Amino acid sequence: MPRLMSVAFTEDAVRCHTKTVTRRKGLQNLRVGERITLCRKVMGRKRGEPLIRITDVEVVSVRREPLEQITAEDVAREGFPGMPPEEFIRRFFVDAQGIQPSDPVTRIEWAYVDAPAEQLSLDLPNPAEHLS
Repeated sequence: MPRLMSVAFTEDAVRCHTKTVTRRKGLQNLRVGERITLCRKVMGRKRGEPLIRITDVEVVSVRREPLEQITAEDVAREGFPGMPPEEFIRRFFVDAQGIQPSDPVTRIEWAYVDAPAEQLSLDLPNPAEHLS
């Protein structure tokens, strides 16, 4: 069974399959080839609040690196196109978690194992084509 990972701040980017990278302070034991189920919220759900599974991904790259090595391209791949790396670091790590720019984090890159919802409907045969 795949492990669960919350993507609360980037759910739309996950649903569109534009988010392909994340950084976490833990997950040092994650391995290439592992599957992860991305969910709206995993920890901190209220009693009776459902676990909303969005999609499954397969890890294609995982490594530890200092947070400050993030590039503008990777910030976009994190689901925040146009956000400067310094703002991303401050907002989501320094202010939210007390992680400093020089601290090592786990960079996780994945590939989606299914098509995005919008693409699924486009890939289905058009029933009208078979009526003539």
